[in-house]
Amino acid sequence: MKTAIYPGSFDPVTFGHIDIIKRAASLFDKVIVLVSINPVKEADFSAEERMDFIRRSIKLKNVEIDCNVGLFIDYFRKRNADVIVKGIRAMSDFEYEFQMALINKDLCHTAETVFLSADAASMFLSSSAVKQIAMFGGDISAFVPNCILKDILERMKIK
Repeated sequence: MKTAIYPGSFDPVTFGHIDIIKRAASLFDKVIVLVSINPVKEADFSAEERMDFIRRSIKLKNVEIDCNVGLFIDYFRKRNADVIVKGIRAMSDFEYEFQMALINKDLCHTAETVFLSADAASMFLSSSAVKQIAMFGGDISAFVPNCILKDILERMKIK
């Protein structure tokens, strides 16, 4: 059984993330969507909220949602995973993610990284852009699932 981990901040989850999750779920027996908590990066949504958003947005039997504070590769080992899944939108994503793949491989020789390119509709999409559009009252319904739309809009609107 091949287990893949798709780590990210998912602050919040977007249709781009969901596309990668669904495609990974079709390739691997089990996919763990891992909300990574970075103590030097302030998130707009708590880890619990981000996990809830993902749970509400994805209903696949072979997808599990979890969170982690600490070194990713320690979590990878603990879960006895086989593959790291990373979504790539542009060359700048690839450069960063390629460096991370090399570091992870150095820290754990069994850690293989698989890069999935974003679909054309999601190439430009980022959580940061979604939050900024929402902050100024823009329509983000094309970027996030309807089941979490209201939560995002309420949190992000300028008071």
